Amino acid sequence: MTIEEEIQSLKEEKNAVILAHYYVKPEIQKIADYVGDSYYLSKAAADTDAQTIVFCGVSFMGESAKALNPEKTVLMPDAEADCPMAHMADEETICRMREKYEDLAVVCYINSTAELKRLSDVCVTSANAVKIVKELPNKNIFFIPDRNLAHFIAEQAPEKQFVYNEGYCPTHERMEAEEIKRAKSEHPKALVLVHPECTEEVQKMADYVGSTSGILKYATESEGAEFIICTEEGVAYELLRKNPDKKFYFTDTVPVCPDMKRVTLEKVLHVLKTGDNEVHMDKRLGEETRRPLEMMLKLAGVSDRK
Repeated sequence: MTIEEEIQSLKEEKNAVILAHYYVKPEIQKIADYVGDSYYLSKAAADTDAQTIVFCGVSFMGESAKALNPEKTVLMPDAEADCPMAHMADEETICRMREKYEDLAVVCYINSTAELKRLSDVCVTSANAVKIVKELPNKNIFFIPDRNLAHFIAEQAPEKQFVYNEGYCPTHERMEAEEIKRAKSEHPKALVLVHPECTEEVQKMADYVGSTSGILKYATESEGAEFIICTEEGVAYELLRKNPDKKFYFTDTVPVCPDMKRVTLEKVLHVLKTGDNEVHMDKRLGEETRRPLEMMLKLAGVSDRK
C-alpha cells in the first residue's frame, strides 16, 4: 500500500477531511479533499460534516477551523508551521486606535492569530476584503496586520478612512520590482499577476492584482498564454492543472513560504494515525474568535449576491 492509499484508508476510517492551501507542496494538494485560498477553506471548514479536519497549512488556519468547529477535531500535520505576519499586530495598538478614532472598525486579515481575531470586528481574506470593507457602516478602518493588502483595499474603497498597521508577509514582501522587470523583459508577452500582499511598487506593475483564487481565475479565463506569477510558487500546481497549454513564470528569486512547505505526506499520515498536533482552544477564546469569522462569512455572502 502506498502512502497515499494509506492516507485515504485512514481518512475514511476516521471520518476525516483534508484541507490544503494552494501554497503547500503539489503532492499534498493532490491528496486533499479541498484545495483553495483562505476564504474557500474557511467556508469548507465551516460546512464540513467530517468529524476530523486535517488542515494542511499554517497555524492560524487550524485555529480558524477550530473556532468554527469547536466540537470537531482539528489536526495540523506540522505543529510548528506558522505565519510570521499573523503575529504582526498587538492588543495595545488596537486599544489605542479604538480610543483615538470614533466610528472605527478593526478589520483583521484572516492571516492572524486567534488572539488578534478576538480583538477585531470582522475578519477578511484577500479574496473578499474589498467587498466586506465596503459593506461596513464604519467610516474609519484599522486594518491588521498587513499594510500592503490594506493599501490595496483603500484604493478600492476611497470612501473609507484607513489607519495602517506595519505588518507584512515576508514571502510576498521579498519580491522586488527589478526582478519582475527582468522577468518581463525575458517574457514580453506575459501578463503580470500580483497578490496584494506584495508591495505597492510591485502592485503598480501588475496587469491584475488579486487573491490566489483570483489569480487562478484570471489566468484560466484570460486569452493570454503566458503569465508572470507574483505569489507563492505552490499555486503553480493548480495553474498548470487547469491550464496545461499555458506558460507560467516566476521571478529569479522564486517566492517560497518555508512554513507552508513543512507539510509532508508523512506528517499527514502520522497525525491521522496518532491524533497528534490537535488544535486546542478554550471556550471563551473560541467564541470570541468565531464572532469575526462568522461576520466575515455573513458579509461575504451578502456581497456575493450583489
